[in-house]
Amino acid sequence: MPREYRTIREISGPLMMVCDVEGVKYDELGEVELISGKKCKCRVLEIDDKNALVQLFESPAGINLESSKVRFFGRSMELGVSKDMLGRLFNGLGKPIDGAPELLPEKRIDINGVPINPLARNYPEEFIQTGISAIDGLNTLVRGQKLPIFSASGLPHAALAAQIARQSKVIGSKESFAVVFAAIGITFEEANFFENSFKETGSIDRTVMFVNLGNDPAIERIATPRVAITAAEYLAFEKDMHVLVILTDITNYADALREVSAARKEVPGRRGYPGYMYTDLASLYERAGRQKNKRGSLTMIPILTMPEDDKTHPIPDLTGYITEGQIILNRELFRKGVTPPIDVLPSLSRLKDKGIGKGKTRDDHSCTMNQIFSSYARGKDSKELMMILGEAALDKTDRLYARFADEFELSYLSQGNTTDRSIEETLKIGWNLLSILPRSELKRIDDEFLDKYYKV
Repeated sequence: MPREYRTIREISGPLMMVCDVEGVKYDELGEVELISGKKCKCRVLEIDDKNALVQLFESPAGINLESSKVRFFGRSMELGVSKDMLGRLFNGLGKPIDGAPELLPEKRIDINGVPINPLARNYPEEFIQTGISAIDGLNTLVRGQKLPIFSASGLPHAALAAQIARQSKVIGSKESFAVVFAAIGITFEEANFFENSFKETGSIDRTVMFVNLGNDPAIERIATPRVAITAAEYLAFEKDMHVLVILTDITNYADALREVSAARKEVPGRRGYPGYMYTDLASLYERAGRQKNKRGSLTMIPILTMPEDDKTHPIPDLTGYITEGQIILNRELFRKGVTPPIDVLPSLSRLKDKGIGKGKTRDDHSCTMNQIFSSYARGKDSKELMMILGEAALDKTDRLYARFADEFELSYLSQGNTTDRSIEETLKIGWNLLSILPRSELKRIDDEFLDKYYKV
């Protein structure tokens, strides 16, 4: 039976103090009943003797200290899960908002979950095709990997997130693939964009979508990624599906953490964010991976906007420590009209070598990837020299490298938001670009592949 109290003593922002409680535990779920009969969900944030600090999921407006009742349920927040979640739209707490009937859950799972035990992990090594050349060809995504996208204000990370969600697939496999998409603290227009994008292409049928709007309470924003990952864990490890989780925008999540931390009067860390933010982010990211004796996998792409384009800001900085690389969007490429504006040189997928090669993509993938990286870096250097000294000061080879850099951005990086390229198409474009350079310059590629793919 729920325990009921009328001992609310103080309300401060999203926090409420309830006194003289018994048997209440940390993270326990509860609800506040107003005089009007309206009920607001809450959870226990801290216990001090017989006093419980409670975090509200909704606005405290209408709560009366004397007459409002608080009930505690003796359990943490749970999500009702079922395979029927696919194709459905939920709010940040897992309630349907698509007008369809309520979900009949197969079971209920605590949303807090636990990170995968390192000893129970299988090493990520299978290729996931996103249809985006800058990722598939040069910074390959692997099943079970955590690969964040670092964006900045005004850059098209929302369009990139939707494109990855629509196009991602496991090639050469008949195993089921699903996408769990969590939009955190977004605007109503962005929510409409994501929903319409998935419906127009039919990808909504394999997608579970959770939407937390910017005007929703901070506590819901903190719960949204946990709810989404819980749904993904169920599909991956109990229904044997390969699941891609996209979380956008982690910056909004971290700001909600900071808001609640400030309300609790905690000692702030870097830039005002709580000192435990590293641990908190790790508790999300480390739930991704592949488990031994489980056929399914959980791959994660967190997307975050870097305040002031600063890679050393605490959010991207801590994310980079926990995850296996990063995809970085570049403002200069965006101004040039490159779509998506992925800057491949500072981007990195630490597991890409495990997911490419013979039997996974193609046997020439690794060496052509290294050659393209090297050639593009030299081409950018040649272009900088050209700006300083003029084109006449460059020799013939450097001018070819400068041309390679321009063509690379135009035909390889820039593919628009609707083009879905297979890995074979991406590798073909790469070889066409490498054919701009003399064969003698392609020192990172074995002769057998040059004989087979190089075009004079």
